[in-house]
Amino acid sequence: MDKKEAERAALENEKETQQEQEQEQVVNPWEVSAKEGGKIDYDKLIDKFGCQRLDQSLIDRVERLTSRRAHVFLRRGVFFAHRDFNEILDSYERGEKFYLYTGRGPSSEALHLGHLIPFMFTQYLQEAFKVPLVIQLTDDEKFLWKNLTVEESRRLARENAKDIIACGFDIRRTFIFSDFDYVGGAFYRNMVEISKRVTCNQVVGIFGFVGEDHIGKYSFPPVQAAPSFPTSFPHLFSGKDNLRCLIPCAIDQDPYFRMTRDVAPRIGYHKPALIESLFFPALQGETGKMSASDPNSAIYVTDSEKEIKNKINKYAFSGGQDSIEKHRQLGANLEVDIPIKYLSFFLEDDAELEHTKKEYGSGRMLTGEVKQRLIEVLTKLVERHRRARAAVTDEVTVITDLPIIRKSIEKGKGNPMVLLACVSVGQNPFEMDGANLLNDQQPATKVVP
Repeated sequence: MDKKEAERAALENEKETQQEQEQEQVVNPWEVSAKEGGKIDYDKLIDKFGCQRLDQSLIDRVERLTSRRAHVFLRRGVFFAHRDFNEILDSYERGEKFYLYTGRGPSSEALHLGHLIPFMFTQYLQEAFKVPLVIQLTDDEKFLWKNLTVEESRRLARENAKDIIACGFDIRRTFIFSDFDYVGGAFYRNMVEISKRVTCNQVVGIFGFVGEDHIGKYSFPPVQAAPSFPTSFPHLFSGKDNLRCLIPCAIDQDPYFRMTRDVAPRIGYHKPALIESLFFPALQGETGKMSASDPNSAIYVTDSEKEIKNKINKYAFSGGQDSIEKHRQLGANLEVDIPIKYLSFFLEDDAELEHTKKEYGSGRMLTGEVKQRLIEVLTKLVERHRRARAAVTDEVTVITDLPIIRKSIEKGKGNPMVLLACVSVGQNPFEMDGANLLNDQQPATKVVP
C-alpha cells in the first residue's frame, strides 16, 4: 500500500476506531485524556494517525542544512513525529524555499507555557531556515466551540497576538491574521475547494461530530486547512503556487491535516508536511495536557514570581518518595515527576539536566531542590516574555490602502507595513531569498486591527 492509499485508509477507519479510542485514550483537537489516569501512549498515536517517528538522522540533517545545533525541542524528542518532513528537507537542499504555518485558538487572556511550545519552536525554524511564516488566529473556531461572543473572540485574538509577537519572529517574514478579519477571496475559494471533496461521513469519522452538533463545527475544518496552500495568501506568495508548507503543531491537531493531505493532490497542491510535538503536561501529572480552563494546572506568561513558586511547590506532581529516608534509599521516579518533565522542556543546559536527573533519581537530590531549580528557570523565562510583550503596542495603522513597495526595508522609507507583524488583510509580498533579511531583524512591536 503506497502512502496515499495508507492515508486514505486511515481517514476511512477513523469512525470504526473511535469507540475503541474513547475506551482507552482520547486525543483530538478539543480533548486530550489518557486511560484511567495513565499516560498518553504516543506509540499508539503514531500507529493510529499514521505519522512517522522523527529519528536522529533527520535531526542530524537539520543541523547540517542550517549549520547550527538543533533546538532543544528536537534534541530531547519534544517534537517527535512528522509527516513528509524529509521531503521538506529534500526540497530545501535543492534550493527550494518553503513556508511555515502554525496557529492559535484564542480562548484565554494570556498563553500558558504549553501554548508557547509551538511558537518557540516555529521561531527557531524560521530563523534557522530563513523562511516566511503565516500564523492563523482561529477566533471563529473559539466562537463556535466556546461560550464566547464574536466580539470577545476577536478581543482575545488581539491579546494573544501580543504574546505571539513577543516570541521574537522575523517580522519581515511573518504574517499574523485572524479568521474573522481575513477569510475571503482566494482563501475562501480554497475553503470551498476543500469542502467539496470531504464528505460528512469523513468529517464525522475524523472529528467525532454528532447529530446534535451545529453545522458551524462541520464547516470549520476547511478554515484550518486552507492556510496549508500558498494561494490562500496571494498578497504574500503571488506566482508561487507550488511552494511547500511545513506545519509545526501538537499532535492533537493531526486530524485536521490528515484531512488536508487527503484533499491536497486532488486540487493541485503539495501535501502539507507536519512536525508534531508531545503534549506539555499539566502540573498535576501526565494524564493530559495543560488546560486554560484550570488555572492551577498551568503556568501562565502573566504569572508573577510568587505565583510560579506557589504553583510549582503546591501543585507540581512529584516522583520523590514520601520521606527523606525513603527517598535517599530509593530515589525519585523520574517517569512521573513533573518538575523533571518541565526542566526537560526549558532547561537549556544538557549537562545540567542529565546531572539533575542522575542525582534526583539516585536520591542524592531532594524534591525541594529540583522544584527550586525549576522555579528559577520558569521565572526567568516568564520575565523575559513579559518584557518582550510589554514592548508590543496597541498602535493602529491603516494598511489596506497603502501601495505595495518592494524596496521598503530601509528605516523610515516606503511602506511602513514591513515594520509590523499584523493581524490584518494587507502586507507586502515576502522576500523569499533576501540574504540580508536575517541580519536586519527587528523585534515586532505592533498589533494592527
